[in-house]
Amino acid sequence: MGVQQEAGAGGETLEVWIDQDLCTGDGICVQYAPEVFELDIDGLAYVKGSDDELLQDKGATTPVPLPLLTDVVDSAKECPGECIHVRRVSDSVEVYGPDAE
Repeated sequence: MGVQQEAGAGGETLEVWIDQDLCTGDGICVQYAPEVFELDIDGLAYVKGSDDELLQDKGATTPVPLPLLTDVVDSAKECPGECIHVRRVSDSVEVYGPDAE
């Protein structure tokens, strides 16, 4: 299995993280992109690493796979808690989510 290409406008690598302090546990993100998001036993959403393991450290990020970019962006837009942040890896500028310019 080859390396999965990461997403971004103009080939930029993007990463996503969740602010659990604002997470409402609705699970909309999991419906959109179960490969990237998962609800934990505490009822909050977390991003998953490449090995499918939940990344529970505060502010933990995971790369956005190119085939899932639309799903991840839609989950950020639809999230009632506005807690999903998608940013460029190169300069940490948020491109989708509550702090996007």
